[in-house]
Amino acid sequence: MVRGKIQIKKIENTTSRQVTFSKRRSGLLKKAHELSVLCDAQVAAIIFSQKGRLYDFASSDIQKTIKRYAEYKGEYFVAESHPTEQYVQGLKKEMVTMVEKIEMLEVHNQKLMGKSVAFCSLQEQKEIATQIEKSLHIVRSRKAKLYEDEVEKLKAKERELKDERVRLSGRVGEEPSGMPSGSKEKEDVETDLSIGFPKSRS
Repeated sequence: MVRGKIQIKKIENTTSRQVTFSKRRSGLLKKAHELSVLCDAQVAAIIFSQKGRLYDFASSDIQKTIKRYAEYKGEYFVAESHPTEQYVQGLKKEMVTMVEKIEMLEVHNQKLMGKSVAFCSLQEQKEIATQIEKSLHIVRSRKAKLYEDEVEKLKAKERELKDERVRLSGRVGEEPSGMPSGSKEKEDVETDLSIGFPKSRS
Protein backbone atom coordinates (compact mmCIF):
# COMPACT_ATOMS: atom_id res chain seq x y z
CA MET A 1 0.00 0.00 0.00
CA VAL A 2 1.40 3.37 -1.05
CA ARG A 3 1.29 6.09 1.58
CA GLY A 4 -0.03 9.47 0.50
CA LYS A 5 2.17 12.54 0.56
CA ILE A 6 1.76 14.49 3.80
CA GLN A 7 1.33 18.23 3.45
CA ILE A 8 3.83 20.08 5.60
CA LYS A 9 1.86 22.52 7.74
CA LYS A 10 0.89 22.87 11.37
CA ILE A 11 -1.32 20.06 12.65
CA GLU A 12 -4.36 21.66 14.20
CA ASN A 13 -5.53 18.61 16.13
CA THR A 14 -3.68 18.52 19.46
CA THR A 15 -3.65 14.73 19.83
CA SER A 16 -2.45 14.13 16.28
CA ARG A 17 0.21 16.81 16.70
CA GLN A 18 1.52 15.18 19.90
CA VAL A 19 1.67 11.75 18.27
CA THR A 20 3.48 13.10 15.24
CA PHE A 21 5.97 14.97 17.46
CA SER A 22 6.78 11.84 19.41
CA LYS A 23 7.34 9.70 16.30
CA ARG A 24 9.40 12.24 14.41
CA ARG A 25 11.45 13.20 17.47
CA SER A 26 12.43 9.59 17.96
CA GLY A 27 13.23 9.23 14.27
CA LEU A 28 15.36 12.39 14.28
CA LEU A 29 17.40 11.32 17.31
CA LYS A 30 17.84 7.87 15.79
CA LYS A 31 19.12 9.37 12.55
CA ALA A 32 21.50 11.62 14.50
CA HIS A 33 22.93 8.58 16.28
CA GLU A 34 23.31 6.68 13.01
CA LEU A 35 25.07 9.65 11.40
CA SER A 36 27.57 9.89 14.24
CA VAL A 37 28.34 6.16 14.16
CA LEU A 38 28.44 5.62 10.39
CA CYS A 39 30.38 8.78 9.53
CA ASP A 40 32.35 9.27 12.77
CA ALA A 41 30.85 12.76 13.01
CA GLN A 42 30.38 14.91 16.06
CA VAL A 43 26.61 15.32 16.23
CA ALA A 44 24.39 17.13 18.70
CA ALA A 45 20.63 17.63 18.51
CA ILE A 46 18.52 19.75 20.87
CA ILE A 47 14.72 19.70 20.77
CA PHE A 48 12.17 21.58 22.87
CA SER A 49 8.57 20.48 22.76
CA GLN A 50 5.66 22.88 22.63
CA LYS A 51 5.33 22.58 26.40
CA GLY A 52 9.04 23.35 26.91
CA ARG A 53 10.29 19.84 27.56
CA LEU A 54 13.89 19.21 26.50
CA TYR A 55 15.06 16.29 24.34
CA ASP A 56 18.64 16.04 23.20
CA PHE A 57 21.29 13.78 21.74
CA ALA A 58 25.07 14.15 21.58
CA SER A 59 27.67 11.79 20.23
CA SER A 60 30.11 13.25 22.79
CA ASP A 61 29.93 15.76 25.64
CA ILE A 62 27.17 18.11 24.61
CA GLN A 63 28.72 21.05 26.54
CA LYS A 64 31.95 20.68 24.57
CA THR A 65 29.99 20.48 21.35
CA ILE A 66 28.06 23.64 22.20
CA LYS A 67 31.29 25.42 23.16
CA ARG A 68 32.90 24.37 19.91
CA TYR A 69 29.86 25.62 18.00
CA ALA A 70 29.99 29.00 19.78
CA GLU A 71 33.71 29.39 19.07
CA TYR A 72 33.20 28.51 15.41
CA LYS A 73 30.34 30.97 14.98
CA GLY A 74 32.34 33.69 16.72
CA GLU A 75 35.31 33.20 14.40
CA TYR A 76 32.95 33.13 11.41
CA PHE A 77 31.31 36.42 12.32
CA VAL A 78 34.70 38.06 12.99
CA ALA A 79 36.09 36.81 9.68
CA GLU A 80 32.95 38.01 7.92
CA SER A 81 33.28 41.51 9.40
CA HIS A 82 36.96 41.87 8.39
CA PRO A 83 36.29 42.78 4.73
CA THR A 84 33.98 45.60 5.81
CA GLU A 85 36.53 46.94 8.29
CA GLN A 86 39.27 46.73 5.68
CA TYR A 87 37.11 48.58 3.18
CA VAL A 88 36.41 51.36 5.68
CA GLN A 89 40.09 51.63 6.57
CA GLY A 90 40.95 51.81 2.88
CA LEU A 91 38.46 54.64 2.39
CA LYS A 92 39.95 56.53 5.35
CA LYS A 93 43.47 56.21 3.95
CA GLU A 94 42.31 57.30 0.51
CA MET A 95 40.56 60.32 2.02
CA VAL A 96 43.71 61.34 3.93
CA THR A 97 45.77 61.01 0.75
CA MET A 98 43.31 63.14 -1.23
CA VAL A 99 43.32 65.85 1.47
CA GLU A 100 47.12 65.96 1.40
CA LYS A 101 47.14 66.25 -2.40
CA ILE A 102 44.59 69.07 -2.29
CA GLU A 103 46.65 70.96 0.27
CA MET A 104 49.79 70.55 -1.84
CA LEU A 105 47.96 71.81 -4.94
CA GLU A 106 46.64 74.83 -3.04
CA VAL A 107 50.15 75.71 -1.82
CA HIS A 108 51.54 75.28 -5.34
CA ASN A 109 48.75 77.44 -6.76
CA GLN A 110 49.50 80.19 -4.25
CA LYS A 111 53.16 80.11 -5.25
CA LEU A 112 52.25 80.43 -8.93
CA MET A 113 50.06 83.42 -8.05
CA GLY A 114 53.08 85.06 -6.38
CA LYS A 115 51.95 84.41 -2.82
CA SER A 116 54.29 82.95 -0.17
CA VAL A 117 57.21 83.21 -2.62
CA ALA A 118 59.36 84.86 0.05
CA PHE A 119 59.45 81.55 1.92
CA CYS A 120 60.61 79.58 -1.15
CA SER A 121 64.17 78.56 -1.75
CA LEU A 122 66.09 79.65 -4.82
CA GLN A 123 65.55 76.27 -6.49
CA GLU A 124 61.82 76.43 -5.82
CA GLN A 125 61.66 79.93 -7.31
CA LYS A 126 63.47 78.70 -10.43
CA GLU A 127 61.00 75.82 -10.77
CA ILE A 128 58.06 78.22 -10.35
CA ALA A 129 59.51 80.56 -13.01
CA THR A 130 59.97 77.62 -15.40
CA GLN A 131 56.41 76.49 -14.83
CA ILE A 132 55.08 80.00 -15.46
CA GLU A 133 57.09 80.27 -18.69
CA LYS A 134 55.69 76.95 -19.89
CA SER A 135 52.16 78.04 -19.06
CA LEU A 136 52.67 81.37 -20.90
CA HIS A 137 54.01 79.50 -23.93
CA ILE A 138 50.93 77.29 -23.99
CA VAL A 139 48.61 80.31 -23.65
CA ARG A 140 50.39 82.25 -26.38
CA SER A 141 50.35 79.27 -28.74
CA ARG A 142 46.65 78.85 -28.16
CA LYS A 143 46.07 82.57 -28.70
CA ALA A 144 48.05 82.54 -31.97
CA LYS A 145 46.05 79.55 -33.18
CA LEU A 146 42.78 81.35 -32.45
CA TYR A 147 44.03 84.41 -34.37
CA GLU A 148 44.97 82.24 -37.36
CA ASP A 149 41.56 80.63 -37.39
CA GLU A 150 39.87 84.03 -37.20
CA VAL A 151 42.00 85.38 -40.08
CA GLU A 152 41.11 82.36 -42.21
CA LYS A 153 37.42 82.94 -41.51
CA LEU A 154 37.73 86.63 -42.52
CA LYS A 155 39.56 85.70 -45.74
CA ALA A 156 36.88 83.17 -46.60
CA LYS A 157 34.22 85.82 -45.96
CA GLU A 158 36.11 88.29 -48.15
CA ARG A 159 36.24 85.76 -51.01
CA GLU A 160 32.51 85.18 -50.68
CA LEU A 161 31.85 88.94 -50.86
CA LYS A 162 34.06 89.31 -53.95
CA ASP A 163 32.28 86.46 -55.71
CA GLU A 164 28.92 88.01 -54.82
CA ARG A 165 30.05 91.42 -56.17
CA VAL A 166 31.21 89.87 -59.44
CA ARG A 167 27.93 88.02 -59.77
CA LEU A 168 25.91 91.17 -59.15
CA SER A 169 28.08 93.18 -61.60
CA GLY A 170 27.41 90.58 -64.28
CA ARG A 171 23.68 90.91 -63.76
CA VAL A 172 23.80 94.73 -64.03
CA GLY A 173 25.77 94.53 -67.33
CA GLU A 174 23.18 92.28 -69.03
CA GLU A 175 20.85 93.89 -71.65
CA PRO A 176 17.24 92.86 -72.36
CA SER A 177 16.83 90.51 -75.34
CA GLY A 178 15.80 92.09 -78.71
CA MET A 179 17.41 95.49 -78.10
CA PRO A 180 20.84 96.20 -79.64
CA SER A 181 23.46 97.69 -77.39
CA GLY A 182 23.97 101.47 -77.68
CA SER A 183 20.71 102.18 -79.63
CA LYS A 184 17.46 103.55 -78.38
CA GLU A 185 14.17 103.97 -80.21
CA LYS A 186 12.77 107.42 -80.31
CA GLU A 187 9.10 107.94 -80.11
CA ASP A 188 7.32 111.15 -81.27
CA VAL A 189 4.77 112.43 -78.90
CA GLU A 190 2.14 114.80 -80.23
CA THR A 191 0.79 117.49 -77.92
CA ASP A 192 -1.47 120.56 -78.28
CA LEU A 193 1.10 122.89 -76.77
CA SER A 194 2.33 125.91 -78.89
CA ILE A 195 4.78 128.76 -78.36
CA GLY A 196 3.68 132.40 -78.82
CA PHE A 197 0.56 134.49 -78.28
CA PRO A 198 -2.67 132.63 -78.20
CA LYS A 199 -4.78 132.97 -81.35
CA SER A 200 -7.90 135.04 -81.17
CA ARG A 201 -11.12 133.33 -81.74
CA SER A 202 -13.85 134.97 -83.81
